[in-house]
Amino acid sequence: MPGDEKPREACGIVGVFNHPEAAKLAYLALYQLQHRGQESAGIVAADGSRLRPHRGDGLVAEVFSASVLENLPGHAAIGHVRYSTTGSTLPENAQPLLANYHGGSVAVAHNGNLTNAAELRAEFERRGSIFQTSTDSEILLHLIAHASTSDFNEALMQALMQIKGAYSLVFLTPHSLAAVRDPRGFRPLSLGKLGTDSYVVASETCAMDLIGATYLRDVQPGEILSFDHNGFHTHTPFARAEPSFCVFENIYFSRPDSIACGRSIYEIRVDLGRELAIEQPVKADVVISVPDSATPAAIGFAQESGLPFEMGLIRNHYIGRTFIEPRQHIRDFGAKIKYNTVRGVLEGKRVVVVDDSIVRGTTSRKIVKMIRDAGAAEVHVRSSAPPLSCPCFFGVDIPSPEELIASRLSVDEIRKQIRADSLGYLSIKGLAKVMPKGTAYCTGCFDGNYPLAVPVKFGKEILEVK
Repeated sequence: MPGDEKPREACGIVGVFNHPEAAKLAYLALYQLQHRGQESAGIVAADGSRLRPHRGDGLVAEVFSASVLENLPGHAAIGHVRYSTTGSTLPENAQPLLANYHGGSVAVAHNGNLTNAAELRAEFERRGSIFQTSTDSEILLHLIAHASTSDFNEALMQALMQIKGAYSLVFLTPHSLAAVRDPRGFRPLSLGKLGTDSYVVASETCAMDLIGATYLRDVQPGEILSFDHNGFHTHTPFARAEPSFCVFENIYFSRPDSIACGRSIYEIRVDLGRELAIEQPVKADVVISVPDSATPAAIGFAQESGLPFEMGLIRNHYIGRTFIEPRQHIRDFGAKIKYNTVRGVLEGKRVVVVDDSIVRGTTSRKIVKMIRDAGAAEVHVRSSAPPLSCPCFFGVDIPSPEELIASRLSVDEIRKQIRADSLGYLSIKGLAKVMPKGTAYCTGCFDGNYPLAVPVKFGKEILEVK
């Protein structure tokens, strides 16, 4: 999207079990998870004898209609919205993926990245396996199909013991549903209940709110949930590992109306803004946000600093996925089509503009210019995340190091690049102070301290492995 350089989440997943309108509930839940992926959407439904899929490119509203949902009957369903971090944007990469094998039919939806996918795929192809997609998620189906048993639960266990990386997964067979979270819990996954005996799993709790499900708890790192005619079962077969929950979920990805790590995302982000004001104070007249994701942090910054919070930037929420730019070039078209300034809020003021992160710096520079053009006397930029200087290998699309402005420039050099009067980031120490206690977090994108061995890629060559 023009004017948008934010890191992007890989996917959102949902599973519904033991409900007569499972596919329709999955569809509604995917609406709430649309922010996690806008490239494709899909649902696979189970009626006790077969699996029925429907997938397509585009937003949830574009892929599904009332007639499509009527053709997805059954008591169970899984769904997926996708933004690709592994695999190209191709129709065949839309999930959930579905396969028939010697044990029956199985579908899978995946949020995350498998760090050993290339190695596993190369071995399967050497043995003659044919892949239908370019996504790492298809590895899971091949592992299940090549298991030494026709029993799905046993085959699933054999498959999981061979993969590495970040994954929250939902699997569907004609008779059962399974949900899995990797041993370090990189990506989120929550469990809810609908009525007396229907269950929901979803990437975020906001998906449960719309369908009237009650949030029970987070799926624990390394936990496998199984749902079948015998009820609901849980087990944790993996070796214990230090949790490494993606801290960017709490900073940016998750919706503010969701709950993660036992706390409201909105409240976490307000506290990030408060801590930012303590660490990076500035004499100013007004605080504004880069809407919408940075708004809670800006509110916290304003509350802590005693400055008024105003809506100085307005976001256009009705942007499509394609743009026709006029032949006569409009300066900063990408940023302007997404944001517009409110001159009455900004004119003559010393403005603090709070963002949740700075990636390449190009959008920040354009926003600073827009605010100055609206008459601001000074523009002070504050980020509620530390400098983003390293790529992610666990399910987030963060550019290569050479594209990350903080990987090659100092804070003052970035300030000059974006032409702000001052620039301040939240520290990693301040970030840790705000995050909910009781779990550990992956901060690799800020400090390069990855919790798992990862390939460090520059272009197409892998130069080293950490």
